[in-house]
Amino acid sequence: MRELSVGPGTTVTLHFSLALTDGELVDSNFDSDPAEFTVGDGKLLKGFEQALLGLREGAEEEFVIGPEGGFGAHNPNNVQVLDRSEFEANIELEEGLMLSFADAQNTELPGVVVDFNDDEVTVDFNHPLAGRDIVFKVAILEIKPATVH
Repeated sequence: MRELSVGPGTTVTLHFSLALTDGELVDSNFDSDPAEFTVGDGKLLKGFEQALLGLREGAEEEFVIGPEGGFGAHNPNNVQVLDRSEFEANIELEEGLMLSFADAQNTELPGVVVDFNDDEVTVDFNHPLAGRDIVFKVAILEIKPATVH
């Protein structure tokens, strides 16, 4: 086991899980291949990366990451009411349905239907985990010096 700890200039191999505070599992790789990231490469949200700083190989920890360090606050301005005619007539709308939209730059933007009637569809363009505390469990498998490509 190396004496390195998670920090700048390191590549980390880990198992992780993300869950809501009510226990609902959002994502996990504990039953599959581990993930690898280099500190500062942008693969992890800042709050998740910050929680790992200083950990060593073999560490198993659990953190609660608030919205500010995770998926951001829920922004009411990201909830839009669209005219029903903007949707294909054959689409079967239901609350919770995730749809793909194009923004002004023609970039794909996911949105979740939160309400609808014959005239209007209310779509939430916030990240589905925005405004939520996330329980982040990790098991650090390996820490090694980062290689420059």
